[in-house]
Amino acid sequence: MTEIQKNTGIKRVIYAARYSWYGLIAAWKNEAAFRQECAALIFAVIIAAVLDVSLFAKAALVGSVIFVMIVELMNSAVEAVVDRVGLERHELSGRAKDLGSAAVFLAIGLAMMVWGSILWTHFS
Repeated sequence: MTEIQKNTGIKRVIYAARYSWYGLIAAWKNEAAFRQECAALIFAVIIAAVLDVSLFAKAALVGSVIFVMIVELMNSAVEAVVDRVGLERHELSGRAKDLGSAAVFLAIGLAMMVWGSILWTHFS
């Protein structure tokens, strides 16, 4: 019986939370972009708390930054797997990394649209 099969219920949730925590620590230690996005999240929480906007708008402001972080984590996971497979140049490896980078780019664009829309509405 494997570890996954015997861990059910709350024990499985505890193990999953521990692995998630390890992933966040690894991202913090190894990914400069993730650290920058953590700073952006702190900024987003402060600005959202101060702005006189709806709870939905506050959630959108903070959530859009969290979404960027989620996509960054997925991109970092893809890059780690590609690098684990081999460091030699390969078309598919490059494509995988480029696609992950494009996903982060789009997530950042979405966050900018959310922030721009809410700030424009609030200050106009």
